[in-house]
Formats: sequence, C-alpha cells, structure tokens
Amino acid sequence: MYKRIVLKISGEALADGTKNAIGPAKVEHVVSQLVKLHGKGVQIAVVVGGGNFWRGRQGINMDRVTADHMGMLATIMNALALQDAIEKKGVPSRVQTALSIPAVAEPYILRKALRHFEENRIVIFACGTGNPYFSTDSGAALRAAEIKADVLLMAKNVDGLYDADPKRNPGAKKLESATYMEVMNKELALMDMTAITMCKENNIPIIAFGLMEGDSLYRAAMGEKVGTVIRGEGS
Repeated sequence: MYKRIVLKISGEALADGTKNAIGPAKVEHVVSQLVKLHGKGVQIAVVVGGGNFWRGRQGINMDRVTADHMGMLATIMNALALQDAIEKKGVPSRVQTALSIPAVAEPYILRKALRHFEENRIVIFACGTGNPYFSTDSGAALRAAEIKADVLLMAKNVDGLYDADPKRNPGAKKLESATYMEVMNKELALMDMTAITMCKENNIPIIAFGLMEGDSLYRAAMGEKVGTVIRGEGS
C-alpha cells in the first residue's frame, strides 16, 4: 500500500457520454474508491482536468493564453463536483487552486496541503500549475514532487500503456512496465514531455491504468499489479 498518492484524472473521465458534462455514475465510481482508500489510511491528492467542459483552441482561432486560462477555470468545476461527492460520504476534503478564487476554494499553499493530509483530508488540486502552456499532466507531476508522493496514478481510458495507440492499431501491445526514457524516446501516449521529465528527475513512479476497469484505482493504490508501471532504469 502506498502511503501518499496523487491521482491524475481527466475531465473527460467524469463525463457520461451524454449532454451531461459531469456524470453522477462516473463520479461515484471514482469517489467510492477514493473513500475506500481513505479508510485504509492512504493520504490522497487528486489533480483533475477540465476537458469535459473545455478543450482549448480545438477548431477555433483563440489566443493560447486565453484558452488555457479557460481550461483552468473548467478544472475548478470538476474539483468542486468531486469535493461535493466525497463529503457526502462523510470524508473531509479541500480544494486548492493555482489561480486565486477565494470565494470557492483555497489558494494552493504547500504547507496547508501537507497539514490537510495530517488532518486526514483528501486534497483536490485544480487549475494545473496556474500557468498557460502547461498541461494538467505537468500540474500532477509538479504536485507529486512537491508533496513527495509515493506514486503518481495516471487514470486512462485504456488498461495501461501500449507501444502504439490501441484504438488505431489492433496489434498494439500492452507494456507491463517501462522506463521514463522509453516513454520519452518512443513518444508513448502517457503524458507530455514536461510531466514525464519532472517525474524522471524526481524519481516518482507512475502507474498508468484503466480507470473504468473494476476497482483498478483502489487496487493500484494498494500496491497490486495493475496497468503499467513506469520508473527509472533498474528501479
């Protein structure tokens, strides 16, 4: 069992495929496992994306900085939805944002985040790094490094990391394990280069797993063999 984890979940993972940007069943699937892990004493941080509300400049000619800030605001809606669902199950939580929006959430302060862990609260990080041109993957890697997480759990829509896109290549093979350099050199679809480099430099192991594969989130955090493990050479 990992003592302290960071879960990176995309906004799309919370959508239910209909007009609802946030699907109650999807939220319940995630939150029920987080609450179960909390009951086991795991310290939990969640970094959430906003793709179910906003996909940046796709198809439109918008300034990149403006689009990225809009995406950061979208993550706050998802963070608040997760917080609401978590607290309805009797577990305390806090949302911290990299952009200052004090009416709805705390600003991100490392010492406060660590204190929340000591007080047995789940912490949800929104707005990525707070900077345009950086993805929420980079935000997850940064927060994992800052809070000294034992592992970064990357929730995916497939059951691990493949040597090619399994949706486009039926012959793609799932990898049981990989190194940071393999991911970088082969440009595997795990996370952006900034994020994987940060994990490499701080020796943060990554587990890529299929979020909707049963109780995979719970099992991965408990140390069971799930998905694909990415770490340094010889680790």
